[in-house]
Amino acid sequence: MSGTIKDFASLKALRAKIKSQEEARKEAEAERVRREKENRRDSDMFLRAVGNVAPLRPSGKVESSTPRPPPIARQHLADEQAALEESLSDEFNVDTLLDTDHELSYARTGISGDILRKLRRGHWVIQGQLDLHGMRREEAREALAEFLRNAVKRGWRCVRIIHGKGLGSVNKEPVLKSKVRSWLVQKEEVIAFCQAKAADGGSGALVVLLRA
Repeated sequence: MSGTIKDFASLKALRAKIKSQEEARKEAEAERVRREKENRRDSDMFLRAVGNVAPLRPSGKVESSTPRPPPIARQHLADEQAALEESLSDEFNVDTLLDTDHELSYARTGISGDILRKLRRGHWVIQGQLDLHGMRREEAREALAEFLRNAVKRGWRCVRIIHGKGLGSVNKEPVLKSKVRSWLVQKEEVIAFCQAKAADGGSGALVVLLRA
């Protein structure tokens, strides 16, 4: 009797397993049918959206097998160009661009003489200054370029560059004095400069007007 009960229990468990598997198969089939319907619906919507289209006719052109040139690193080239424009030459001859007065003033082409006269009279307030005292030539050149970049970013119009009178230089020659003038002429943002008033440094400094 116990053997019969055991067989009956096994048969019942088998039926339950088969029923569970059948239900799982039906669910999977229903899911497949549902997805097919969704795909057909999406396809019909796309076709209605694009309307009637015709395939392109063969052009008869043969695709070139020549390898394409490597991409140009345009940002790298732009950075190099910017660095080149920022560089200041020591060989630049500024003498022919300066006024013949004792202050050796400068105004970029197109800047009226009235602007230079106002600069000499102190019309613009000095908004910042750079002191190059004690700097070597290379150090002073880099400091000047950096100072002018920051001045333009801050919207400054008028600044003072203190280059000194050269009293502490070899042979008492004002090396930086002439170099600073040469460097300033090469900067596009500089539209004019002149020797500072006595109270602002006299022959040891320049007042520089920057582009608005």
